Amino acid sequence: QVQLVESGGGLVQAGGSLRLSCEASGRTFSAYNMGWFRQAPGKEREFVAGITRNGVGTYYASFVKGRFTTSRDNAKNTMWLQMNSLKPEDTATYYCCAATTTYARAKENWDYWGKGTLVTVSS
Repeated sequence: QVQLVESGGGLVQAGGSLRLSCEASGRTFSAYNMGWFRQAPGKEREFVAGITRNGVGTYYASFVKGRFTTSRDNAKNTMWLQMNSLKPEDTATYYCCAATTTYARAKENWDYWGKGTLVTVSS
């Protein structure tokens, strides 16, 4: 089992920045590829970003490419999502997740999930 806890959400104005954190405990953090999803009210949960076990490979949804950056530190059992140039449509609950599948995007391919942190972007 891997336990995941997100933090760093909040209210920010459009054009602003936030940095989300995901802290892991339980099994070896470095054994898992990690990712971020988000879910806006009334919408499906969607893939945002992913990072490989060693942190070398990162990949993003097209709607955040160039604005969001994900990174990890396996020594600290922590992953981050730096979000810049935020837009009102980025408002959602953001979830951190872990998978043994590499370069996973579909929800079904992720094995463990956090409870989420709410990001609200005002216009």
